[in-house]
Amino acid sequence: MRPLHIGLTGGIGSGKSTAAQTLVELGAALVDTDAIARRLTAPRGVALHAIAQAFGPELVSDQGGLDRDRMRALAFSDPSALRRLEAILHPLIGDTARAEAMGAAQAGAAAVVFDVPLLAESAHWRGRVDRVLVVDCEEATQISRVMARNGWAEETVLRVIAQQAPRPLRRSIADAVIFNDSLSRQALRDEVLSLWRHWRAA
Repeated sequence: MRPLHIGLTGGIGSGKSTAAQTLVELGAALVDTDAIARRLTAPRGVALHAIAQAFGPELVSDQGGLDRDRMRALAFSDPSALRRLEAILHPLIGDTARAEAMGAAQAGAAAVVFDVPLLAESAHWRGRVDRVLVVDCEEATQISRVMARNGWAEETVLRVIAQQAPRPLRRSIADAVIFNDSLSRQALRDEVLSLWRHWRAA
């Protein structure tokens, strides 16, 4: 029997990573599309040749991977650059995610969690999951968390938030929303555990 497929999403700084970690500890296999993208664009990653052709060799760092700071700056100044990058990466991410999910099913995972930041914008991803969990918080909380965690300027965080789906859109596609604005880490984990038990029982 195919394991339960859970789509997990949330804005930057929402606490989505903690929710994903908790689900893994409960027996789910994690398919992390951001991690897949990082592997594809790491030194010797399979996407690098196409990226260099599309954007020029200056987008490849001295270490041989994608220069993320330059790519971020380019995407902020030219939204079409982000779309061109996504056109390169998304098919590769999809192929890798499918292979990882099949491997998890064959290994007997209780569920497969697809951690997809762009899940709300993608009917393709929503069609591949049985349930959608959104981890949500106020924008001011996102800003303070990311500034403290990443050391970014507020303007940078706001630009990233502006490129992500609006909170109402994410919430509208959810089967469950965990509002993680003032929860402790343990309280967030407890919320995830309660939802896991409910979905597994169903």
